[in-house]
Amino acid sequence: MSVPETPRQPDETRHREGPRTRVRTAVAADEPALAALDRATWSPLHAVQPRPGPEDPFFDERHLPGDYLVAERDGTLLGYVRVVAPIPLACHAHVRQIQGLAVAEAARGRGVARALLRAAADRARAEGARRLTLRVLGHNAPARALYESEGFTVEGVLPGEFLLAGAFVDDVLMGRSLLG
Repeated sequence: MSVPETPRQPDETRHREGPRTRVRTAVAADEPALAALDRATWSPLHAVQPRPGPEDPFFDERHLPGDYLVAERDGTLLGYVRVVAPIPLACHAHVRQIQGLAVAEAARGRGVARALLRAAADRARAEGARRLTLRVLGHNAPARALYESEGFTVEGVLPGEFLLAGAFVDDVLMGRSLLG
């Protein structure tokens, strides 16, 4: 059983970080910039996958351009968020999940991640979602603080779920309502 098609959010959204930053749906032509950003921002603080290599594609059959929102300013890509239906069942169609968020080092602290999270919530609402969820590594305190400041709460913890660099790391499940 598959999730019915839902309309996408309008292509461009401006959020509170200012008039020069634009959040829009990614397009195939963004792939080189997104791949470079993904390589530059990879860190064991948030990644469970190996570091991406220069030949690794950013988009593939499971990671489509339309799944991503990108933030750009003055033609420079600053960050991305991936928002998808995590389980392709009609009974779960009311949930969207953030499955990736990255912001260029030079753009951090300027509201880009916050703008991407808010755009992700807007898109999820436009698609009829009632909940937005994510998973974050337990040792990623900066990301957890950001998510909490945007209304996400811890809904569960999988202790020692990942073995990263010789240490067991918790997988923290967070979520928020998109109603009201």
